[in-house]
Amino acid sequence: MAVRSESASPQPPRILVVDDDRRAASALAQWLCGLGWHAAAAATPAEAARAAARGPFDVCLVDAALSGGDAAGVAACVRPAGVVALVPAGAVALPTWSDAVVPLPFRDDALLAAIDTARAAAAERGTAQRAGVIGRHPALERVLDVVDRIAHTPATVLITGESGTGKSLLAREIHRQSGRPGRFVEVACGSLAESLLESELFGHVAGAFTGASADREGRFLQADGGTIFLDEIATASPAMQVKLLRVLQSMEFEAVGGGRTHAVDVRVILATNEDLAALVAAGKFRADLFWRINVVSIEVPPLRARSSDVPLLATEFLRRAIPRAGRPVEGFSSAAMDALVAHAWPGNVRELEHAVERAVFLGRGPFIEPADLPAAIVHGPLPSDRSDGPAALKTALAAPERQLIVRALEQAGWRRDVAARALGINRTTLYKKLKRLGLDVAALEPAR
Repeated sequence: MAVRSESASPQPPRILVVDDDRRAASALAQWLCGLGWHAAAAATPAEAARAAARGPFDVCLVDAALSGGDAAGVAACVRPAGVVALVPAGAVALPTWSDAVVPLPFRDDALLAAIDTARAAAAERGTAQRAGVIGRHPALERVLDVVDRIAHTPATVLITGESGTGKSLLAREIHRQSGRPGRFVEVACGSLAESLLESELFGHVAGAFTGASADREGRFLQADGGTIFLDEIATASPAMQVKLLRVLQSMEFEAVGGGRTHAVDVRVILATNEDLAALVAAGKFRADLFWRINVVSIEVPPLRARSSDVPLLATEFLRRAIPRAGRPVEGFSSAAMDALVAHAWPGNVRELEHAVERAVFLGRGPFIEPADLPAAIVHGPLPSDRSDGPAALKTALAAPERQLIVRALEQAGWRRDVAARALGINRTTLYKKLKRLGLDVAALEPAR
């Protein structure tokens, strides 16, 4: 049995029946199948969670007297599906976690009416799929609830989270909801040297430095009336942090080499995958700037913390990849989808997107199979380093990588930006490699 993508023919509504009387749950599911539903049965909360992870349901029927009292937990894991609670006749306390209630034993018309009510409630809630932010997990819904509440305010927003979690998409969603008439302007701070970053943000006048043959408008001016998104803000140098603090306080600045003060109306959103509080404690990030940008902080959850969203994301990425692949793909096999849901996704949503694209481009059959996915997803990552076994590939490659970086730094006169260009990477990537490899450049650099 396969989990088909949205690109396939329209599918019947999906309904899950959860009752610890497995026979009763299966009988009700079969009856619903006869009415045109795609119905499944589960006897435990764990089975219900696994079923929900394989693909979203439209409605879930839950026995309110479920063993262990975890009916509310089942309702939470299937959200935003509509939930119908099956309660004992004459029950006084009705469940607050349901969208509709049906007394047992139920009448067919009462059950169908409750299902319609639950579907309408689910449609009103909608899915959290806005501006490319896809998901139904409560952790993501909480994030989007904060977005809904602060989007129309002028508050500065700091978005944190691991690489690949979609911080840029969330920033775009905040701008979209803000109603600001100006542009959304994104700046990857970590990819630019300090001198270039200052010109990128604030612009420059002709003759300000070698190569500045004409005036250039900076990103803050381009974002006037709109939103500027400063990604990788933790990489900003101490001098740049001072300049940013002034702009955030007064919304005024001068172009590089210029004397005219520009005033702008800009919503500022910043992002980082670093722990800024720890950097402040270590003296590597200004405390006053940290408190100035930490007005509203939003942490984007990693994909492994919302694995129930993997089917939704995978299906969407499949839909986008099919036109570029030039071949029809109907969806994912059950085994492939199980492998995707079980993977830890250290690279988060970006890793999932690339894995699906690879499967579409390399696969041959009508369904994505486990063999089409990267080996690490199907078989798991290589085992960690152990003293009684061969070193992992990552460890084996660390020594030559360290030698290449040290050689590049020596040839660049220990200038990180020059060494990064020589290695074909940006400065942020070089800093991360130095940290991972335990290289202290200050200790390596010869005394002058």
